[in-house]
Amino acid sequence: MVKVGDKVLVIAGDDKGKEGTVTKIIKNKNKVVVSGVNVVTKHMKPSAANETGGRVTMEAPIHISNVKLVAEEKKVAKKAEKTTKEEPKKVAKKSTKKESGDK
Repeated sequence: MVKVGDKVLVIAGDDKGKEGTVTKIIKNKNKVVVSGVNVVTKHMKPSAANETGGRVTMEAPIHISNVKLVAEEKKVAKKAEKTTKEEPKKVAKKSTKKESGDK
């Protein structure tokens, strides 16, 4: 599961191989906005908020299936620690029950 602030790698599309952080998630469309990835130029008309108008660059959303979570060093170290940890060896215990023939 990808969350806001996670570092991801783009695995498909024009920006394949780029890395960035997730800035926004659009759940109902299964899309994410990644910083520095899928940058588009949008032409804006002059308005009250933007008096000059012009071309504005912004990050467009990409499908969540086209990104892969990049494992952080902590997660990798934790996995390595689990694999190197030895499990205790199992030893068979002697039965304490007396057989019907023993007294």
